[in-house]
Amino acid sequence: MNSTSQGPEYNTKRVIFLSFVAAIGGFLFGYDSGVINGTVEALQLAFNSDEVGTGFNVASMLLGCAAGAFFAGTLADKLGRKKVLIGTAIAFLISAWGSGIAGSSPEFVVFRILGGLAVGAASVLAPAYISEIAPHEIRGKLTTLQQLMIVIGLLASFISNYFIATYADGASAAYWFGFQAWQWMFWMEMLPAGLFLLFLFFIPESPRYLVAAGETDEARSVLQSLTPGRSADEKIAEIKETLEEERKPRLRDIISHKTGKLYPIVWVGIGLAILQQFTGINIVFYYGSVLWKAAGFAEASALLTNILSGTINLLFTFVAIYLIDRIGRRPLLLIGSLGTAISLGLLAIVFTTAGLTPEGALDLTQTQAVLSLILANTFVAFFAFTWGPVMWVMLGEIFPNKFRGAALAVCGLIHWLSNFTITMTFPLMLESIGLGASYFIYSAFGFIAFFVVKAFVAETKGKTLEELSFTNA
Repeated sequence: MNSTSQGPEYNTKRVIFLSFVAAIGGFLFGYDSGVINGTVEALQLAFNSDEVGTGFNVASMLLGCAAGAFFAGTLADKLGRKKVLIGTAIAFLISAWGSGIAGSSPEFVVFRILGGLAVGAASVLAPAYISEIAPHEIRGKLTTLQQLMIVIGLLASFISNYFIATYADGASAAYWFGFQAWQWMFWMEMLPAGLFLLFLFFIPESPRYLVAAGETDEARSVLQSLTPGRSADEKIAEIKETLEEERKPRLRDIISHKTGKLYPIVWVGIGLAILQQFTGINIVFYYGSVLWKAAGFAEASALLTNILSGTINLLFTFVAIYLIDRIGRRPLLLIGSLGTAISLGLLAIVFTTAGLTPEGALDLTQTQAVLSLILANTFVAFFAFTWGPVMWVMLGEIFPNKFRGAALAVCGLIHWLSNFTITMTFPLMLESIGLGASYFIYSAFGFIAFFVVKAFVAETKGKTLEELSFTNA
């Protein structure tokens, strides 16, 4: 490849800074998803809501996530990645403030859905932006920052909730300035959301969007700042070759002109989005305490296992960052599919063979309890360095430039609807068929994921987005 200057081919510090700023959206994704956990009982008391109303208070955000993921991609193709990310940061701020001042369940749900819109948008735009500004040699590592920040955001919300509740003596107790502790739990999110908004004003637009929008001079300037040792004009020419006509992408671009059907690569993305959720990971995090109490653990012990799972999730995300550009995306997905399937299958056997208490709850022996903890956290570890981050990396890479935003919109919508489906059906499955049978079903999806990846998912490591655009168009 020709170079325009001597020296490094890419500006490492600038690329990392821009990736970190975009990944703050992932932090807010995790924080907004986790903050609700410490407020459920306080919200029930504050709004005098029944179990159904309280459940919808919790789950309503996921509907916003689905809509946010769907519309963010198409809006980003029309308005630009940076503008939509700024709108996302503003939505996080308004949602955090409004959730704390809400005086009724309907009002609270409105603000939570707004937060969900922001989470959904961040879930697709942050990895997309990073993949579009990062050099292909380190793109996998940088895009994995999204998942790392999601995990850190989750832990940060748990820590924040813990300290606020501890110092206030309960989530419903009065705290600073006479407001209740649960209100401050939501308002604490305004700090990182404000930083996110501020930093976004210091990042450039994606060069690939700029080329699609016909702003070639600005795209050249951005590329020169990111990769000073590479020819910006060559890259612009490559990008133009992957765009369809001289216009901005549209949602219907994901439908082939030749066949009138969705491009096969869009089906691959949809499959990845569904299978990541149907392996059952969010059952561990959304219903962790419910799960472990159903398995016979005391409440305090159940909460402790959640903390352990969260820590393992964080540690093994670093493993993903180390491995993703070394061994590739596809091998990690294959390893993760089998690892999660086998660990969940063995866990299901433990639960199925356990005794029952007079009340019908599982009664684990000490050996079974230790084994179930090991298997559950083995599942979390496998997910954390494979499907957790790699699915988002792949969605940011596999789609051609001409319809990346539109394809991300569809896959993001499917991902969050899958999340909502799993979240809403697990309590019903737990009640009707039990914990062991439920986990056998999630285990089966792990094996299905293995064969889907083996048959349909190609490696993207070491390839530029333009090379992938030609391959997957």
